[in-house]
Amino acid sequence: MTTVSRTFDVRPAPDLVLAYLKDFSNAEDWDPGTESCVRTDTGPVQVGSTWHNTSKIAGITTELDYTLETLTHDTIVLVGRNDTATSTDTITVVPNPEGPGSRITYEAVIELSGAARIADPIMKIVFEKIGSDTEDDMTTVLNRLQG
Repeated sequence: MTTVSRTFDVRPAPDLVLAYLKDFSNAEDWDPGTESCVRTDTGPVQVGSTWHNTSKIAGITTELDYTLETLTHDTIVLVGRNDTATSTDTITVVPNPEGPGSRITYEAVIELSGAARIADPIMKIVFEKIGSDTEDDMTTVLNRLQG
């Protein structure tokens, strides 16, 4: 199992950040590995909403089906699954205690299954790099929401 976590600040208020991030289709803008992320259900984004995500990580294309498992006033939990992995992304958004805007904590837990588990040590290195790139991209995209 690989866990990567980042905490960072952005200018927009928490309600604006949560409204944007709960729609996982937006991962195309802020997740450097995501090539496409398509909503597979209809209606308002809510617990149970689903997306099909195609990502390229370390040159390997992978597809996961994500479900919005938790949506509260400050937390989003998205869980992606395929035959070889489960990815649990927990995004917590609170008012920035040091000033205006929001403080975001983004944690990704990637559990490989079967023979893929042999790659865990390598995946930790790869996902640490992706975590830093995600923080940079998410900060840029979210700060644009401020206008």
